[in-house]
Amino acid sequence: MYTKEEPMKPLDCPRLAVATMLAMGALCPPQALAQMPARFYLDTLSGGNAVPLIFESISGNTNPFDPALTVTPDANFDATMALVGYAHTFSLFDRAAMGAIILPMGRISGDFGAASETASGFGDPTLEFTINIIGPPAQKNIPDILRYQPGFSVDLLADLALPIGEYDSDQSLNIGQNRWYGRLGMPIIWQLGDWVPGRRTTLEFLPAVWLFGDNDDYVGQTMETDPMFQLDAHLTRDFTEHFWGSLDAAWYNGGQATIDGVEGEKLNNVGVGLTLGYTVNDNLSLTFGYKSTVDDNDPGDLRMDGFMFTLVYGWHPIIQGMGRLKSE
Repeated sequence: MYTKEEPMKPLDCPRLAVATMLAMGALCPPQALAQMPARFYLDTLSGGNAVPLIFESISGNTNPFDPALTVTPDANFDATMALVGYAHTFSLFDRAAMGAIILPMGRISGDFGAASETASGFGDPTLEFTINIIGPPAQKNIPDILRYQPGFSVDLLADLALPIGEYDSDQSLNIGQNRWYGRLGMPIIWQLGDWVPGRRTTLEFLPAVWLFGDNDDYVGQTMETDPMFQLDAHLTRDFTEHFWGSLDAAWYNGGQATIDGVEGEKLNNVGVGLTLGYTVNDNLSLTFGYKSTVDDNDPGDLRMDGFMFTLVYGWHPIIQGMGRLKSE
């Protein structure tokens, strides 16, 4: 923090605001295969860019590469996932908007008791578009950033996965899903208290519904999946100007799978987690998270535990230009 003995330089205040907004993760596309990370849908400066790298280690009784989270009772899956993407923010009708693409890859193994399967390679790329419909207007310049407070903000979200990932029809466990699927959601941000670095607090929700096409070659059979409703929630708080944390929760409901007329079980499960985030510098931020399902003792319950590490590199012409001015 700046003190009277150490006054803030003229360029420091706007640079801090710009860097904070970029590095908080708002430019990073969501992890479409799991829970929405905290602070990923805070609006930021138009014209920004980001490249996220997400690493996850997940175990449980479902394939984490499949957003339907279909439970296989008495099975055990272990997956190592990496996701890389690109996101760009822009202004549309004077509202903050973002377009992004993210590509999953990794390796997964499954133990079904008497049998086991493994899969590795690239998954289905996901395209995402978000636009703010309630809240402050788009941030287009430095004064807009300095005035910005999310207040109560609501976005519209649309995801679409392209079924081009690696798929082997001779086994049930795959990285790619051999079907179209997507998500429609409404990210909600509710600012609690002052919007000052080091004191920011938010309550965030993402109600969303996943929609799935048919997989007509699921080990020689047809798999149909009902829509799945997902509700994510986060209570986030700054500890310092550069360090923040979040208590996370998620509820999954629906997503019943039917294979050649044989119906499976519907999901009705809850997960909880913790996220810690740190802004390294003007361009780089890190987050670490853990999530786990609860009340998952029955064989048909969703059981999933995972650690996540995220690195986001973001840049904007304003940041780069102000950095050059300061050095001069």
